[in-house]
Amino acid sequence: MEKEFIQQLDALLEKYSELLVGETDEETKEKVKAWAMYSHIAKSMPPLIAHWSALYPDARAEMKQIIQEIKELNEQLKKSKQ
Repeated sequence: MEKEFIQQLDALLEKYSELLVGETDEETKEKVKAWAMYSHIAKSMPPLIAHWSALYPDARAEMKQIIQEIKELNEQLKKSKQ
């Protein structure tokens, strides 16, 4: 991938993170990226997620924590805008 495309894609991720959870630091962006990828795969290929979860129960537990954290941050952001 070209450097310019990577920068533009990162800008998209940064804006998405800002709108979703109100934070754009690198750690949060990585969590949002993981959450978005996992959510998309879970919707488009549920058996793959089931297989992955069975193979990597620790990773599944970490993903559940990330999902919960993003949900909480999103709810906090919504409340702060009201």
